[in-house]
Amino acid sequence: MFVEVSQLRVRYPGRDRPAVDQVSFGLRAGDIGVLIGPSGCGKTTLLRAVAGLEPVASGEVRIGGQVVGSASLHVPPESRRIGMVFQDYALFPHLDVGHNVGFGIHHLPRAQRAARVAEVLELVGLGGIERRHPHELSGGQQQRVALARALAPQPQLLLLDEPFSNLDVDLRERLAHEIRAILKAATATALFVTHDQLEAFATGDVIGVMHEGKLHQWDDAYTLYHRPATRFVADFIGHGVFAPATLREEGEQVIVQTPLGDLADVAECPLPTAFESGACDVLLRADDIVHDDDAPVKAEIVRKAFRGSEFLYTLRLAGGQTVLAHVPSHHDHKIGEWIGIRAEVDHVVTFARNTNAAGSGPA
Repeated sequence: MFVEVSQLRVRYPGRDRPAVDQVSFGLRAGDIGVLIGPSGCGKTTLLRAVAGLEPVASGEVRIGGQVVGSASLHVPPESRRIGMVFQDYALFPHLDVGHNVGFGIHHLPRAQRAARVAEVLELVGLGGIERRHPHELSGGQQQRVALARALAPQPQLLLLDEPFSNLDVDLRERLAHEIRAILKAATATALFVTHDQLEAFATGDVIGVMHEGKLHQWDDAYTLYHRPATRFVADFIGHGVFAPATLREEGEQVIVQTPLGDLADVAECPLPTAFESGACDVLLRADDIVHDDDAPVKAEIVRKAFRGSEFLYTLRLAGGQTVLAHVPSHHDHKIGEWIGIRAEVDHVVTFARNTNAAGSGPA
């Protein structure tokens, strides 16, 4: 692994709980890692510790096989060959784009510096704007200039802290795809912090979900969504609910009894003995629930959110349980209306019944 974080702990004075607590992960050269989680979860502190901007209480940070941070060793940020892109871009308003991008390579001869500035501006799709000033650029263009400035010194690792948070939603997702393409073209290794799942999915090869200083899972987006390691990850990623369920064996088959009926022939189903009396909670994603007028199970629409091609319906079953469903938008039902639904689940993710602790893993 090119970046290795091992049992990392970061503490702030006067706080009982570590800001980063025993975090370990690895990032391969040329890959883009993304840290995601709610505000205050420790993701930015972790990024700053990798950068050398926060001291390490215990554990290690290695970049390119070299220890750059531990309780006994601190390599200063300027010696780590790291590029950083900040939330506010931090462009110098009095300097034109060329001088902004060339700021970190002023040690190069003038001709070589100009060539490198032109090269990275071309890479980010802004070739030929060297003489323009930041105030003449859009927010998305300013962000790409900030990225070009970070790439200019050819850092061994690029760190991006909420780089799209000042942009509107549509631009953010589009720019996330563009930034990924730019980083891949530059063969850059990057670690990215965001609170936005769409940005994380659009950008990352691997994504880490953090909560209360701990890294709950470090995986690709598909695995986070379909095979969450903890109840917190299951709840945080995507749209879904936990429904009470009971597992029972019928011959060689395990049946999952749910408020929407029995689920059979589902993959990765644990045995009933995994839980006391087979009682558990099963994760039901919005895409596990299918609108079917002929289904025997009916549910009341209590909330609806228009998403263009589909609605996200919040539904209440007769027994009071809530489920979510993605329904094509031409099925425009009214709030209070009852519709037929059925569960269509390929594999089940189960958790201990009534477990509120975020760290409880699936069976």
